[in-house]
Amino acid sequence: MARPIRFRHAPGRWTEDRVVGQIYRDLDRNLGAIRRRPWFKQPDRYRGERFEMDNGDIALFLWNDEEAYWLGNTETPEALWRTDKYSFDAVPNDVSRWATRELTAQLHEETPWLEPYPHLSWFFLPVFLSKDGRETTRQFFDEHAAGFPDATREEALEFYETFLRTRVLDPWREVMAGKLGTSEYLDLTRMTAAMGEFNAGHLLVEAGYEITPEIEVSTGHAIDYRAEEPDSEAVLVEVTRPTPMGKRRAGTPVAAVRDTAATKSDGQLEEHGGGVVLFVDCSSFPDDEWQSVIAERPEVYHRPAVVFRLRPDGHVEGYTKGSVPLTLPF
Repeated sequence: MARPIRFRHAPGRWTEDRVVGQIYRDLDRNLGAIRRRPWFKQPDRYRGERFEMDNGDIALFLWNDEEAYWLGNTETPEALWRTDKYSFDAVPNDVSRWATRELTAQLHEETPWLEPYPHLSWFFLPVFLSKDGRETTRQFFDEHAAGFPDATREEALEFYETFLRTRVLDPWREVMAGKLGTSEYLDLTRMTAAMGEFNAGHLLVEAGYEITPEIEVSTGHAIDYRAEEPDSEAVLVEVTRPTPMGKRRAGTPVAAVRDTAATKSDGQLEEHGGGVVLFVDCSSFPDDEWQSVIAERPEVYHRPAVVFRLRPDGHVEGYTKGSVPLTLPF
């Protein structure tokens, strides 16, 4: 599976002849390419290029006498194969801003229903414009409401736009957006599980906690979040998300909760040896399945644990098991 779209940096002197010979002709020979002027003014110290391929791929190229930056969701020209890759945050600000404007305009031209959600568009831009995932990631929000059952696309988009607009996850955009994946095959289970981490983040932020994702621990794992509030000890949170019964071969919603939590408890959390709160996100469950869970409040083979269901209007229900060191709205 390819990674989110990233820049390539090519030090050295670039000229018109080199751009044509090593970039444009390579692209045109392999894919069929048109060289166009950028849609937006490039940074003053660079010349800017926009390459559009016959198969719908695009690439951006900035160059001058000292260096070049490439960003594309297409085959990389051979001249750039051995260049280093960088995230949007790791290149000069004016380079990143220009490329973001170009790609966002491309995204909204191709997918106009994303335009009313600017921060979500920006946050997931590295996967929305990725080489292999640009179809499936947009389809996930469009046709599957980002994993919310019985919800419209607009309801799901507005919910995540509102949460992401808090900017609490901005410093970790590449890793968090990358959790959605960049596969050309739609994997609803994996993508929905990824959004469970955003749901848990929303729940913690709404409860007044400052969150930091991807906390490395001594076992070599990364725990999903550290949650903190002033004058209190930090709490580690790991998230899992059961699959609703409509996507499972057998069993009950209660069994789905138990089985999914047990998989996490018997693996990563068992190796960690305690000190982690397990969040079980049941937001994929339709009303009837969730009601059977909340009525029985099953054990999840790990304590402390939080079992919850979030709706895109912000309504949340849940229960806890064990001594949960967090103040939550249920």
